[in-house]
Amino acid sequence: MREYATPLSPVHTAAIPSTGSLTDDLVTNAQQHPDAVLYARPAADGWSDVTAAEFHEQVRAVAKGLLAAGVEEGDRVGLISKTRYEWTLLDYAIWYAGAVTVPIYETSSAHQIRWILSDSGAVAVITENADHRGRVGEVRADLEDLSHVWTIDDRAVEVLTALGTDVDDDVLDARRAAVTPLSVATLIYTSGTTGDPKGCMLTHGNFAFELGVAVHELQELFGNGDAPDGEQQSTLLFLPLAHVFARIIQIGCMKARVRMGHSADVSQLLPALASFRPSFLLAVPRVFEKVFNGASQRATADGRGAIFDRAAETAIAWSRADEAGKVGLRLRAKHALFDKLVYGKLRQALGGRCDYAISGGAPLGERLGHFFRGIGLTVLEGYGLSETTAALTVNLPGALKIGSVGRPLPGTAVRVAEDGELLFRGGQVFSGYWNNEAATREALDSDGWFRTGDVGEVDSDGFVRITGRKKEIIVTAGGKNVAPAVLEDRVRAHPLVSQCLVVGDGRPFIGALITLDEEGVTAWAEQHGRKGDVGALANDPDLRTEIDAAVAEANKAVSKAESIRKHRILEADWTEEAGYVTPSLKLKRTAVMRDFTDEVEALYN
Repeated sequence: MREYATPLSPVHTAAIPSTGSLTDDLVTNAQQHPDAVLYARPAADGWSDVTAAEFHEQVRAVAKGLLAAGVEEGDRVGLISKTRYEWTLLDYAIWYAGAVTVPIYETSSAHQIRWILSDSGAVAVITENADHRGRVGEVRADLEDLSHVWTIDDRAVEVLTALGTDVDDDVLDARRAAVTPLSVATLIYTSGTTGDPKGCMLTHGNFAFELGVAVHELQELFGNGDAPDGEQQSTLLFLPLAHVFARIIQIGCMKARVRMGHSADVSQLLPALASFRPSFLLAVPRVFEKVFNGASQRATADGRGAIFDRAAETAIAWSRADEAGKVGLRLRAKHALFDKLVYGKLRQALGGRCDYAISGGAPLGERLGHFFRGIGLTVLEGYGLSETTAALTVNLPGALKIGSVGRPLPGTAVRVAEDGELLFRGGQVFSGYWNNEAATREALDSDGWFRTGDVGEVDSDGFVRITGRKKEIIVTAGGKNVAPAVLEDRVRAHPLVSQCLVVGDGRPFIGALITLDEEGVTAWAEQHGRKGDVGALANDPDLRTEIDAAVAEANKAVSKAESIRKHRILEADWTEEAGYVTPSLKLKRTAVMRDFTDEVEALYN
């Protein structure tokens, strides 16, 4: 096996802290920087700031309520809610009370909620609204350990605050002091593409190790208070906090005193960005695809499609040339022109002061990476899993290779096994799955190396590239090994495409099932004078020609033997509600293959 580890700088240590917990930064901020703004809540006239002292007081009050309700040290408390201020408040209150947060996606079914609450042995659950409470109610008879259900929209914060009025400060402080780096902070149940999810045990020490290096390495984002423009560093969080990616940013913002806002309504994201004006963002690749495709569609609708296309190609060319250190005068002039005509408007749509974004969860693709860098928004792609407390690797402003997921964070080592699987070891790697020793042994070897299940490579500079999932490698009847992600990502980048599933295991050639993007098709229909819903337009000859072109473009990235020979366009999309996509927008291949057998067979008949 080949092994690579990023050297530690003098400011880093490779050890998990021996004392402390995630609430230490909260207490330190309240004591040393009481007036520092940590959060901003949506208000009628914009945003209402919350200081470190105010947040600390609110967290303590809610934590006392949990103690008064009988929540003991190490007890599990479920949390079902969209991304909002109360999510973060309750998360810290649970930790302050010495308990363990068990996040549950707000889109979870009653069956999924029952499994997570039952498997974790949760003694309480906090829901966001009556709908979530109703889903818990459907399965509560099966939950012997569950004693309390509180609801945010039914004043859960106020109810818990009132409940804890008589709890002594010393009692709460003793409970918080009992938490150590070895204490479990959260059980994050992997969304899972097959079977029931497994609970990843992440400790306070796992988070401390991760952020001990990540915040320093990403200094341009987290800063030391103020951004280069003189305003405070800030970010608007809109990804689900049930996902470890958003969670690590939440904790990092507390550590670095970055002003953070919450926005769960994606339909109102652009107005929220315009008013909040974040200095950096985090998102999954699908969000960046939507931003690009949306801008392209709006430009086409306004009769400026050709200008946008030239601007996009110029941005990509400029980024590639800049990376190589060879930006010619002509390209520099074209880039400056389009910066005034196009790029500046795109940056203003994101608030006007956003220079960096972090992308994770799936490969972004070189084309999108160069496009955004070319317009002035550098997307730092990283890689990690729930089992690794988010990031294992990340591109940095001063160490960036577009198309890679960056180098391992300091103190983290990577190996490439003989079969190409990536193995990692570091202080952020979890201790195992809750109540599942067999799965733990399968994921972790005796030396602490975590088997990611992803196939990749490490170049001579230590940059990691992900080439596919180990279990998803397709072997055609001719013996050709094909990584479907390369093709799927490129097809899905087209504005008319929502999802793409590449098939061909044991078959004579590679095929694909493709679903349509409702927003993209609706915009296309208006521009081309078509009527009817997405399903009806799936057989439109001109639309099919567009999809054919997307497939042909994707095929340019692979050899002829790996290329998509036939594809079918489906009338209905694969959605999370239907059980085909995880909350983190990953396709559940097993579920799709199970329910769309006939469509796959039709490719080969």
